[in-house]
Amino acid sequence: MKFSVVITTYNRLDLLRRAIDSALNQTIPCEVVVADDCSSDETETYIQSLGNSVVYHRNLVNKGHAATVNAGVQKASGDWIKFLDDDDYLAPNCLEEMSRAIALCPGAVICSCVAAQVDSYEVELSRTPQLGPGLAFYIPQADIHYGMLLELVPFGTPAQVACSRDAFWQTYGWDSKFDANCDDIDSWIRIAQFGHAVFINQCLAYRTIWPGAYNHKFSLSRRLDTNILIKEKIYALVDEKHRSHLPTLQNIKNYLKLHWTLAALKQRNFQSFLLMLDKSVFCPISWQLLLTAIIWRHSHFDNFHLRKFVLIKS
Repeated sequence: MKFSVVITTYNRLDLLRRAIDSALNQTIPCEVVVADDCSSDETETYIQSLGNSVVYHRNLVNKGHAATVNAGVQKASGDWIKFLDDDDYLAPNCLEEMSRAIALCPGAVICSCVAAQVDSYEVELSRTPQLGPGLAFYIPQADIHYGMLLELVPFGTPAQVACSRDAFWQTYGWDSKFDANCDDIDSWIRIAQFGHAVFINQCLAYRTIWPGAYNHKFSLSRRLDTNILIKEKIYALVDEKHRSHLPTLQNIKNYLKLHWTLAALKQRNFQSFLLMLDKSVFCPISWQLLLTAIIWRHSHFDNFHLRKFVLIKS
């Protein structure tokens, strides 16, 4: 099994150096690909100084995040693609642990892990949730979209995720329609149609929380609209065996409206709060789904949820 780490970048050389170092310093050999969205800083000069240790692609014009990911994967030669944005970085043993877990799950096409959220000084702020008490879980394909819909399967951001290169191209890559606003999640949804998933309960990636992050340029109302579209796509793919106990799609939409309305209030973004405020705040099922998600994010899966998945390593 060969990994290619595909790092997308645009005018962030200081951060890019850290991302590249984290890929080059993995405990197992890997290919490192840098996909540059036509940066105007010294990115190209720096990459050239690294010689053959990095494969470099540079867009002739600025094409956006999704198209740059696709260009990077096109240059990659690995069986598995490990995604990485330039402002994030990997633990040294990330690929080794992923390789070990994937090998225990024939038919896996996507793998994710716990990630630490860090500030600009690399001080840890929080961690994404674990799935149960074991070190890794195999999630059958028939259960993936159900878990994603109810937010029980947190594949997460590019820093957390690797996928089969073949499965990536079966989905025709990332969709620029979602550029930097759920383009990653849209890809995970489509990749999950082609095989099983593995989740690793180890912190193997670091995501930087800072004002320059790509998704900060989108308004909360736009993020809500995209989230609704994503949930509609997931809902349509949920396996038939889960259909009898799904919330209605309208209740899912009401939950999302409630979530983002409260997010606007928390941020004191009163303009967005008033724009998104509607009858969803009076829907009991919306509050039930919201509270379930909050409780889950702060605890391990209970035994009911654990029965849906299979422990593969302890």
